[in-house]
Amino acid sequence: MEVDEQERRRKDEEDPFLAFLDYARSVLIPGEEGERGGYDANGNELENTGPGWSWIASRILKTCIAYSSGVTAAILLSDLSQAWSEQHRTGAPKRRPEIINQLKKKHKRTKLPSTVTIDSIYEKNFLSLNSNLEAVVVDTFVLPGTNIYMLTLGDFWSSNTIDLYLHRRYYDLVDPHNGILKKGREVFLTGCYLRTAREGSGCLRLLPTEYLVILLDDDEDDDAMLIAAQFCSDSFSSISLSEDNSGVPYCLYARIDSIESMEVQGVFGNLNRKQITLVDNDGVQIKFLLWGDQIVLANLFSVGSMLALDRPYIASSKESAVETTSEFCLEYGSATQLYLVPFVHNEEQVYIPLTQNRHQGSRLMSALEPSQGFKVSQVTLPCDSQGSIDFSNCPFQSYVVDLHEKMTGITLYGIVTDIFCESTTKVVFALNIEDSTGAIRAKLHFTRSWSLGRLGLGHTVYISGLSCYKTKQNCFELSWYENDAAASFVNLSCLPALLNSSCLQRLSCLSDLSSDASCTYICRVRLDQVDQCHVNTRYSHSLCGHVVNKLPSGAIQCSFCHCDCSDEVLRTFDLKITLADENAKIFAWCTGQTAAELLQISPDEFCELPEEDQYMYPSSLDNESFIVALVNSKRKGYGGQRLNLQTENVSWEISRALRYE
Repeated sequence: MEVDEQERRRKDEEDPFLAFLDYARSVLIPGEEGERGGYDANGNELENTGPGWSWIASRILKTCIAYSSGVTAAILLSDLSQAWSEQHRTGAPKRRPEIINQLKKKHKRTKLPSTVTIDSIYEKNFLSLNSNLEAVVVDTFVLPGTNIYMLTLGDFWSSNTIDLYLHRRYYDLVDPHNGILKKGREVFLTGCYLRTAREGSGCLRLLPTEYLVILLDDDEDDDAMLIAAQFCSDSFSSISLSEDNSGVPYCLYARIDSIESMEVQGVFGNLNRKQITLVDNDGVQIKFLLWGDQIVLANLFSVGSMLALDRPYIASSKESAVETTSEFCLEYGSATQLYLVPFVHNEEQVYIPLTQNRHQGSRLMSALEPSQGFKVSQVTLPCDSQGSIDFSNCPFQSYVVDLHEKMTGITLYGIVTDIFCESTTKVVFALNIEDSTGAIRAKLHFTRSWSLGRLGLGHTVYISGLSCYKTKQNCFELSWYENDAAASFVNLSCLPALLNSSCLQRLSCLSDLSSDASCTYICRVRLDQVDQCHVNTRYSHSLCGHVVNKLPSGAIQCSFCHCDCSDEVLRTFDLKITLADENAKIFAWCTGQTAAELLQISPDEFCELPEEDQYMYPSSLDNESFIVALVNSKRKGYGGQRLNLQTENVSWEISRALRYE
């Protein structure tokens, strides 16, 4: 076990991306990283106050994508520091309203995705319509000389407050005696426009939004009485379309079971829709639909929360094009008001396996020797009502060997060893990913079609938003959904910024390349023996970059996606060429944009050249210098025979290339 762990650590430490990530974490969290969220030498539990491994990795990759020409350590560290301070701003407690300080003591909710703080609105003087605000009502008042109601809002992370023009559909809720929108009430809102301050006068304010959800706490007597009195008399079984047509209002209370994104073909084009499945206390299901601009409301909901609907619009399921056994569904109408009892995740202490304790030095051996008195590190992570534990904020990197069922929010960093289309009807692809501890299969679910660009064997990838489950064959498997808010996929082997960012790479000589390699090498090379290179053009599927085949019927089918892609075909290069440096030479292959970068001409321009010029063209590239990313696409143990056929016996793929002056 000790030898395996040492070998894994050696491989990880050789990866410059992982090395920089650990360095960045040590800068963000002064002190010994291994002790954060675990135990100190005396066995005392330590608070996990720093950013998780996946948060840092994701932020670094986002910056690399934004700066395709390359990044420096200073750029990355500055961006990380600013982003972390914005996300976890403590504000100035003395200036924060006392009502918020009181509520903060019992605040245990998980922060919504895309939540912005009031302090950040003031700093940026900007607010996106898709941003969420988790706010507390600090005050309600009427603008002098008008009948316009205003709410003063604060939040748990800001020292500033901001005023909101209340939408008139909520005016009946601000009655000073009986209104529920009063000081101390928590609300979620989205779809807000920001009225910026005019030069020399005025202040920032939020313009009215229809998309406001009032939070209830069923542990508070007043809220529990409101729920019982107003929302528990009606049930889904009591709804009747005929009664609704007579103007009978309903007040309903149900648990959010699922939230799905859909697209419906309308008269004037496609229309976005959110379909929320609700389950009432009798176990009856019904669909709650949000259309068009309303879909931002779904960002305020979470599975497991209880939703109270006051006067929802009752619609026919047939007219709404909903596949359900019920004859009706609910919609967000002009008189509808929403209340939410947010699902509060339970927390569970998770023991971090020895594979995670990469920087604990001698403590690793101490953990193997219980007599030394040290404990294995553990962290506290949220879990849902089904017992699934969310690892999205885990402070440590997740490895394949540590995966087990009922894990969600997993992030993996590893090598692609196989990939194929498993189902064309549901657009599902099976991806095998391997890291230094093992390999596992992930099922990638796409909404329409493959959308990740070209992906090949041996490529290094970063995937977040994975969930682990056990198959019927008693094996662990991962699932990933493209439309999941936490889902991301980055192919590091094809990332342009990687080639120009010295802090994220380690330059290798061609003589360093190993046939057993499972990594991406970055090398400075020159083109050699160009008179012997093989330049061909072919047609490929623009979405995945793989070759297409013409069927006897005349249809064009992608060899990778197995779909009809007649309208998504482009001409591309199939190039085999010799690369050289001072120590060695290798014969490598590439395609797509990488080949066009090496040849310094587009496939269409190349095909327009006379045949003799096409034959002579490569000779003009002799000794041109490039910095390239190289992966072994034929390492032992790789699957993907269909993909390997395209490259015959050439093992090394040039996954990315940039001209080097």
